[in-house]
Amino acid sequence: MNKPLKLSFVSDVACPWCAIGLASLGKALENLDGEVAAQLHFEPFELNPQMGPEGEDVTEHLTKKYGSTPEQQAASREAIRQRGAAVGFAFRKEGRGRVWNTFDAHRLLYWAGEQDEAKQHALKRELLKAYHGEARNPSERDVLLDCAAKAGLDRAQAAAVLDEKRYTEEVRERERHWQEHGIHAVPSVVVDDQYLIQGGQPPEVFEEALREIARKRNA
Repeated sequence: MNKPLKLSFVSDVACPWCAIGLASLGKALENLDGEVAAQLHFEPFELNPQMGPEGEDVTEHLTKKYGSTPEQQAASREAIRQRGAAVGFAFRKEGRGRVWNTFDAHRLLYWAGEQDEAKQHALKRELLKAYHGEARNPSERDVLLDCAAKAGLDRAQAAAVLDEKRYTEEVRERERHWQEHGIHAVPSVVVDDQYLIQGGQPPEVFEEALREIARKRNA
């Protein structure tokens, strides 16, 4: 098999479409197994970088940000729940409750990526599940440590990362990098640093795009 495609998955734990996109991408990679190899790495993006530690009610937040009504939000939430179910991600029917700051989650993901990419992937899944599936606070220390432990990472080392504010500058630098390269919405999958697949696409869209990129590169 040829050299694996480099997949940079730029996303935020706060983004429900990122949960859908990741689950869809996972199914696409399963379908491409034996045909197209890929290395997946997670990159930081904050939808709400100025969000305070107290968070904000999600209905109030979406009303202010997009001007949507509670009824429109409920319809959107149900559509997202159904899209998630189709690719194996279980959204909490009642929604996530509040919007939180996700910077510490990104610091922990950065550290996890330095340990082991498979464990970084596992941590990403656990964080998305905790927030979108269980309405837990992804900025809360114990939630972050629980997710790290479930992902197979050392809880004490994860605590040190959080408490000592490690990887603050590294995460900021990566966020700047992607913004400077035109990434302003998530999820964004950047393939081999040159091709962009935008949004929470269905598995077949990811599958066809990755197959075509691999074909072009290996032609």
